[in-house]
Amino acid sequence: MADTLIEEQHFENIDYTKDALNKGTYDGCTFKNCTFSNSKLLDFNFVDCEFEGCDFSMAKIGNTAFKSVKMYNCKMFGLRFDECNPFLFCIEFDNCALNYSSFEKLNLKSSTFNNCNLQEVDFSESNLTGINFKDCDLIRTIFSNTNLEKTDFRSAINYNIDPENNQIRKAKFSLDGVVGLLGKYGIQVD
Repeated sequence: MADTLIEEQHFENIDYTKDALNKGTYDGCTFKNCTFSNSKLLDFNFVDCEFEGCDFSMAKIGNTAFKSVKMYNCKMFGLRFDECNPFLFCIEFDNCALNYSSFEKLNLKSSTFNNCNLQEVDFSESNLTGINFKDCDLIRTIFSNTNLEKTDFRSAINYNIDPENNQIRKAKFSLDGVVGLLGKYGIQVD
């Protein structure tokens, strides 16, 4: 997959839209306040890496591997995670904006979403078993034929889930959030 191994390096305040990141395997590296927007990050391999305050909006990430990667305060609009290498895919998202991204058909049960903006994200046919959408905004997010068993929505807002089109056994919802399960019925709950 990748041709160069880069280990335990720190990259800060670099604009990779001007000078592309060298293709390779990045193991244990940190990226802080870097810009990757609209970049081609095809066939990269990120293992145990941390990204803080980075902008990945509209980056091309086809066949890129994200294995035990942490993303903090990152802007990630329009990313096609469904085109990534799915083998050992595991990302922790904390305070990230992931609007208009796609996780279609991915196994995400080892990933986390904390305090994220997930507007119009596509989780169709994904495995979200046991995920906790802690303090996440899920407005117009798509859940279609998605495994949501044991998924925790208690502190999430603005979700709309069709219980007949998703697996929701043992999923957790707040009393206020139950309205998000009834949207398709056109009923009003006061």
